[in-house]
Amino acid sequence: MQAINTFPGLTRRRLLQGLALSPLLAAMPAFSTARPDLGRIIALEWLPVELLIALGVMPMAVADIRNYNLWVKEPALVPSVIEVGQRTAPNMELMQQLAPSLLVISQGYGPKASQLAPIGPVLAVTANDGSGHPLQQGIRSLHTLADYLGLQQQAVRHLQIYQDVLAQTRQSLKSATDLPVLLFSFLDKRHVLIFGEGSLLHEVMGEVGLSNAWTGEKNYWGSVTIGIERLAAIRNVRALCFDHDNQQMLTEVAQTPLWQSLPFVREKQLSVVPAVWFYGATLCAMRFCHILSATLGKPV
Repeated sequence: MQAINTFPGLTRRRLLQGLALSPLLAAMPAFSTARPDLGRIIALEWLPVELLIALGVMPMAVADIRNYNLWVKEPALVPSVIEVGQRTAPNMELMQQLAPSLLVISQGYGPKASQLAPIGPVLAVTANDGSGHPLQQGIRSLHTLADYLGLQQQAVRHLQIYQDVLAQTRQSLKSATDLPVLLFSFLDKRHVLIFGEGSLLHEVMGEVGLSNAWTGEKNYWGSVTIGIERLAAIRNVRALCFDHDNQQMLTEVAQTPLWQSLPFVREKQLSVVPAVWFYGATLCAMRFCHILSATLGKPV
Protein backbone atom coordinates (compact mmCIF):
# COMPACT_ATOMS: atom_id res chain seq x y z
CA MET A 1 0.00 0.00 0.00
CA GLN A 2 1.44 3.39 -0.95
CA ALA A 3 1.93 5.93 1.79
CA ILE A 4 -0.46 8.88 1.92
CA ASN A 5 1.29 11.62 3.83
CA THR A 6 -1.83 13.44 4.93
CA PHE A 7 -3.42 10.21 6.13
CA PRO A 8 -0.46 8.61 7.94
CA GLY A 9 -2.59 6.14 9.87
CA LEU A 10 -3.94 4.64 6.65
CA THR A 11 -0.55 3.19 5.76
CA ARG A 12 -0.53 1.12 8.94
CA ARG A 13 -4.18 0.18 9.03
CA ARG A 14 -3.54 -3.56 8.88
CA LEU A 15 -1.04 -3.30 11.70
CA LEU A 16 -3.49 -1.33 13.79
CA GLN A 17 -6.19 -3.89 13.20
CA GLY A 18 -3.92 -6.61 14.52
CA LEU A 19 -2.64 -4.61 17.46
CA ALA A 20 -5.93 -3.05 18.44
CA LEU A 21 -8.42 -5.80 17.92
CA SER A 22 -6.73 -9.05 18.90
CA PRO A 23 -7.28 -8.35 22.66
CA LEU A 24 -11.00 -8.23 21.96
CA LEU A 25 -10.95 -11.94 21.15
CA ALA A 26 -10.10 -12.73 24.76
CA ALA A 27 -13.22 -10.88 25.89
CA MET A 28 -15.55 -12.97 23.77
CA PRO A 29 -17.50 -15.60 25.72
CA ALA A 30 -17.89 -19.19 24.60
CA PHE A 31 -21.14 -19.48 22.65
CA SER A 32 -23.88 -21.39 24.42
CA THR A 33 -25.05 -24.62 22.80
CA ALA A 34 -26.81 -26.18 25.79
CA ARG A 35 -30.15 -24.46 25.15
CA PRO A 36 -31.65 -24.89 21.66
CA ASP A 37 -33.79 -21.78 22.10
CA LEU A 38 -30.67 -19.61 22.28
CA GLY A 39 -29.72 -20.76 18.80
CA ARG A 40 -32.91 -19.47 17.20
CA ILE A 41 -32.82 -15.77 17.97
CA ILE A 42 -33.17 -13.06 15.32
CA ALA A 43 -31.62 -9.63 15.95
CA LEU A 44 -33.11 -6.87 13.80
CA GLU A 45 -30.81 -4.06 14.90
CA TRP A 46 -27.08 -4.02 15.59
CA LEU A 47 -27.20 -3.15 19.29
CA PRO A 48 -29.14 -6.38 20.02
CA VAL A 49 -26.54 -8.27 17.96
CA GLU A 50 -23.78 -6.96 20.20
CA LEU A 51 -25.69 -7.61 23.42
CA LEU A 52 -26.42 -11.20 22.42
CA ILE A 53 -22.79 -11.91 21.53
CA ALA A 54 -21.61 -10.34 24.79
CA LEU A 55 -23.81 -12.91 26.56
CA GLY A 56 -22.40 -15.78 24.52
CA VAL A 57 -25.33 -16.08 22.10
CA MET A 58 -24.70 -15.92 18.35
CA PRO A 59 -27.95 -14.86 16.67
CA MET A 60 -29.45 -17.18 14.08
CA ALA A 61 -30.25 -14.25 11.79
CA VAL A 62 -29.33 -10.57 11.55
CA ALA A 63 -30.57 -7.68 9.43
CA ASP A 64 -28.28 -5.91 6.95
CA ILE A 65 -25.15 -8.03 7.36
CA ARG A 66 -23.29 -6.28 4.54
CA ASN A 67 -23.40 -2.90 6.29
CA TYR A 68 -22.82 -4.56 9.66
CA ASN A 69 -19.50 -5.83 8.31
CA LEU A 70 -18.70 -2.35 6.98
CA TRP A 71 -19.69 -0.15 9.91
CA VAL A 72 -19.49 -2.46 12.93
CA LYS A 73 -17.02 -5.22 11.96
CA GLU A 74 -16.57 -6.44 15.54
CA PRO A 75 -17.98 -8.47 17.16
CA ALA A 76 -17.79 -10.61 14.03
CA LEU A 77 -20.68 -12.76 12.87
CA VAL A 78 -20.11 -16.42 12.06
CA PRO A 79 -20.67 -17.39 8.39
CA SER A 80 -23.83 -19.37 9.20
CA VAL A 81 -25.77 -16.25 10.33
CA ILE A 82 -28.69 -15.66 7.96
CA GLU A 83 -29.41 -12.30 6.32
CA VAL A 84 -33.04 -11.20 6.84
CA GLY A 85 -33.17 -7.95 4.87
CA GLN A 86 -32.84 -4.36 5.99
CA ARG A 87 -33.06 -3.19 9.59
CA THR A 88 -35.99 -0.91 8.78
CA ALA A 89 -37.70 -3.37 6.42
CA PRO A 90 -36.82 -6.99 7.23
CA ASN A 91 -38.13 -9.93 5.22
CA MET A 92 -41.20 -10.99 7.18
CA GLU A 93 -41.81 -14.18 5.19
CA LEU A 94 -38.27 -15.41 5.66
CA MET A 95 -38.38 -14.72 9.39
CA GLN A 96 -41.66 -16.61 9.63
CA GLN A 97 -40.03 -19.60 7.94
CA LEU A 98 -37.11 -19.47 10.38
CA ALA A 99 -39.51 -19.94 13.34
CA PRO A 100 -37.41 -17.93 15.83
CA SER A 101 -37.60 -18.44 19.57
CA LEU A 102 -37.17 -14.68 20.03
CA LEU A 103 -36.83 -11.49 17.98
CA VAL A 104 -34.78 -8.72 19.59
CA ILE A 105 -35.25 -5.14 18.39
CA SER A 106 -34.11 -1.67 19.41
CA GLN A 107 -36.95 0.41 20.79
CA GLY A 108 -38.13 2.96 18.24
CA TYR A 109 -36.09 1.63 15.31
CA GLY A 110 -37.43 -0.57 12.54
CA PRO A 111 -40.65 -2.61 12.77
CA LYS A 112 -42.82 -2.29 15.85
CA ALA A 113 -43.16 -5.20 18.25
CA SER A 114 -46.83 -5.52 17.26
CA GLN A 115 -45.84 -6.09 13.61
CA LEU A 116 -43.43 -8.86 14.59
CA ALA A 117 -45.59 -10.57 17.21
CA PRO A 118 -47.18 -13.06 14.73
CA ILE A 119 -43.67 -14.37 13.97
CA GLY A 120 -42.55 -15.00 17.54
CA PRO A 121 -41.90 -13.45 20.96
CA VAL A 122 -40.40 -9.95 20.75
CA LEU A 123 -38.08 -8.18 23.19
CA ALA A 124 -37.24 -4.49 22.72
CA VAL A 125 -34.07 -3.06 24.23
CA THR A 126 -33.27 0.64 24.53
CA ALA A 127 -30.34 2.10 22.63
CA ASN A 128 -30.56 5.68 23.90
CA ASP A 129 -32.75 7.13 26.62
CA GLY A 130 -31.78 10.76 25.99
CA SER A 131 -29.72 11.01 29.18
CA GLY A 132 -26.51 11.72 27.27
CA HIS A 133 -24.98 8.45 28.50
CA PRO A 134 -25.72 5.86 25.80
CA LEU A 135 -23.02 3.50 27.07
CA GLN A 136 -24.65 3.29 30.48
CA GLN A 137 -27.97 2.72 28.76
CA GLY A 138 -26.32 -0.07 26.77
CA ILE A 139 -25.27 -1.72 30.02
CA ARG A 140 -28.83 -1.50 31.32
CA SER A 141 -30.06 -3.07 28.09
CA LEU A 142 -27.51 -5.86 28.52
CA HIS A 143 -29.02 -6.61 31.92
CA THR A 144 -32.54 -6.50 30.44
CA LEU A 145 -31.61 -9.08 27.83
CA ALA A 146 -29.69 -11.21 30.33
CA ASP A 147 -32.67 -11.26 32.68
CA TYR A 148 -34.99 -12.32 29.87
CA LEU A 149 -32.68 -15.13 28.73
CA GLY A 150 -31.57 -16.25 32.18
CA LEU A 151 -27.95 -15.32 31.47
CA GLN A 152 -27.24 -13.01 34.40
CA GLN A 153 -23.95 -14.74 35.29
CA GLN A 154 -22.68 -14.25 31.74
CA ALA A 155 -23.54 -10.54 31.99
CA VAL A 156 -21.62 -10.19 35.25
CA ARG A 157 -18.55 -11.90 33.77
CA HIS A 158 -18.69 -9.77 30.66
CA LEU A 159 -18.97 -6.51 32.60
CA GLN A 160 -15.97 -7.46 34.74
CA ILE A 161 -13.91 -7.94 31.57
CA TYR A 162 -15.18 -4.58 30.35
CA GLN A 163 -14.08 -2.85 33.55
CA ASP A 164 -10.66 -4.51 33.29
CA VAL A 165 -10.25 -3.19 29.74
CA LEU A 166 -11.13 0.33 30.89
CA ALA A 167 -8.53 0.14 33.66
CA GLN A 168 -5.83 -1.15 31.29
CA THR A 169 -6.65 1.56 28.77
CA ARG A 170 -6.49 4.34 31.36
CA GLN A 171 -3.02 3.11 32.33
CA SER A 172 -1.79 2.91 28.73
CA LEU A 173 -3.03 6.44 27.94
CA LYS A 174 -1.52 8.27 30.90
CA SER A 175 1.06 9.91 28.65
CA ALA A 176 -1.51 10.88 26.00
CA THR A 177 -3.80 13.16 28.00
CA ASP A 178 -2.02 16.41 27.12
CA LEU A 179 -4.05 17.03 23.94
CA PRO A 180 -7.78 16.59 23.35
CA VAL A 181 -8.84 14.03 20.75
CA LEU A 182 -10.98 14.79 17.71
CA LEU A 183 -13.12 11.90 16.44
CA PHE A 184 -14.75 11.84 13.03
CA SER A 185 -15.79 9.73 10.06
CA PHE A 186 -16.20 10.80 6.44
CA LEU A 187 -19.72 10.83 5.01
CA ASP A 188 -18.63 12.18 1.62
CA LYS A 189 -15.77 14.28 0.22
CA ARG A 190 -17.07 17.46 1.83
CA HIS A 191 -18.64 16.34 5.10
CA VAL A 192 -17.65 14.45 8.22
CA LEU A 193 -19.64 13.04 11.12
CA ILE A 194 -18.01 14.31 14.28
CA PHE A 195 -18.56 13.02 17.82
CA GLY A 196 -19.05 15.15 20.91
CA GLU A 197 -20.61 15.05 24.35
CA GLY A 198 -23.48 12.58 24.54
CA SER A 199 -21.93 10.05 22.17
CA LEU A 200 -20.74 6.59 23.16
CA LEU A 201 -17.19 7.48 22.05
CA HIS A 202 -17.17 10.60 24.22
CA GLU A 203 -18.34 8.55 27.17
CA VAL A 204 -15.53 6.03 26.68
CA MET A 205 -12.91 8.78 26.41
CA GLY A 206 -14.09 10.22 29.70
CA GLU A 207 -13.74 6.79 31.32
CA VAL A 208 -10.11 6.46 30.20
CA GLY A 209 -8.93 9.99 30.93
CA LEU A 210 -9.07 11.65 27.50
CA SER A 211 -10.83 14.90 26.63
CA ASN A 212 -12.90 15.50 23.52
CA ALA A 213 -11.76 18.22 21.13
CA TRP A 214 -15.28 18.85 19.80
CA THR A 215 -17.33 21.16 22.02
CA GLY A 216 -19.75 22.44 19.38
CA GLU A 217 -23.32 21.52 18.51
CA LYS A 218 -24.58 17.96 18.70
CA ASN A 219 -27.71 15.94 18.10
CA TYR A 220 -29.58 13.39 20.23
CA TRP A 221 -26.76 10.88 19.69
CA GLY A 222 -23.96 13.30 20.52
CA SER A 223 -22.82 13.66 16.92
CA VAL A 224 -23.18 16.23 14.15
CA THR A 225 -22.46 16.50 10.43
CA ILE A 226 -20.20 19.42 9.50
CA GLY A 227 -18.36 20.64 6.43
CA ILE A 228 -14.66 19.79 6.29
CA GLU A 229 -13.82 23.51 6.20
CA ARG A 230 -14.91 23.82 9.84
CA LEU A 231 -12.08 21.51 10.88
CA ALA A 232 -9.66 24.34 10.05
CA ALA A 233 -10.62 26.09 13.30
CA ILE A 234 -9.66 23.10 15.46
CA ARG A 235 -6.06 23.33 16.67
CA ASN A 236 -3.77 21.53 19.09
CA VAL A 237 -5.53 18.18 18.91
CA ARG A 238 -4.91 14.58 18.00
CA ALA A 239 -7.36 13.41 15.36
CA LEU A 240 -8.74 9.93 14.72
CA CYS A 241 -10.59 9.22 11.47
CA PHE A 242 -12.62 6.00 11.35
CA ASP A 243 -12.11 3.94 8.20
CA HIS A 244 -15.14 2.32 6.56
CA ASP A 245 -13.36 0.82 3.56
CA ASN A 246 -13.44 4.26 1.93
CA GLN A 247 -9.76 4.52 1.07
CA GLN A 248 -10.45 5.98 -2.39
CA MET A 249 -12.39 8.85 -0.85
CA LEU A 250 -9.65 9.49 1.69
CA THR A 251 -7.02 9.51 -1.04
CA GLU A 252 -8.95 12.07 -3.07
CA VAL A 253 -9.60 14.31 -0.06
CA ALA A 254 -5.94 14.12 0.97
CA GLN A 255 -4.93 15.77 -2.30
CA THR A 256 -7.01 18.90 -1.76
CA PRO A 257 -5.41 22.17 -0.55
CA LEU A 258 -8.12 22.55 2.10
CA TRP A 259 -7.30 19.21 3.70
CA GLN A 260 -3.56 19.78 3.53
CA SER A 261 -4.03 23.12 5.33
CA LEU A 262 -5.80 21.65 8.37
CA PRO A 263 -3.74 22.11 11.54
CA PHE A 264 -3.80 18.48 12.68
CA VAL A 265 -2.83 17.37 9.16
CA ARG A 266 0.11 19.78 8.93
CA GLU A 267 1.24 18.77 12.42
CA LYS A 268 0.99 15.04 11.59
CA GLN A 269 -1.46 14.43 14.40
CA LEU A 270 -3.93 12.40 12.33
CA SER A 271 -4.44 8.64 12.38
CA VAL A 272 -6.91 6.61 10.32
CA VAL A 273 -8.20 3.79 12.51
CA PRO A 274 -10.52 0.78 12.06
CA ALA A 275 -14.28 1.22 12.22
CA VAL A 276 -16.14 1.27 15.52
CA TRP A 277 -19.94 1.17 15.73
CA PHE A 278 -20.86 4.50 17.22
CA TYR A 279 -24.20 3.35 18.63
CA GLY A 280 -23.27 0.11 20.36
CA ALA A 281 -22.47 -0.87 23.94
CA THR A 282 -19.64 -2.48 25.88
CA LEU A 283 -18.08 -4.59 23.11
CA CYS A 284 -17.89 -1.53 20.85
CA ALA A 285 -16.48 0.42 23.79
CA MET A 286 -13.77 -2.22 24.30
CA ARG A 287 -12.94 -2.20 20.59
CA PHE A 288 -12.53 1.59 20.81
CA CYS A 289 -10.34 1.19 23.91
CA HIS A 290 -7.99 -1.17 22.08
CA ILE A 291 -7.80 1.25 19.15
CA LEU A 292 -7.00 4.15 21.50
CA SER A 293 -4.26 2.14 23.21
CA ALA A 294 -2.73 0.99 19.91
CA THR A 295 -2.85 4.48 18.38
CA LEU A 296 -2.14 6.85 21.28
CA GLY A 297 -0.99 4.77 24.21
CA LYS A 298 1.98 2.87 25.50
CA PRO A 299 2.13 -0.80 26.57
CA VAL A 300 1.16 -1.40 30.20
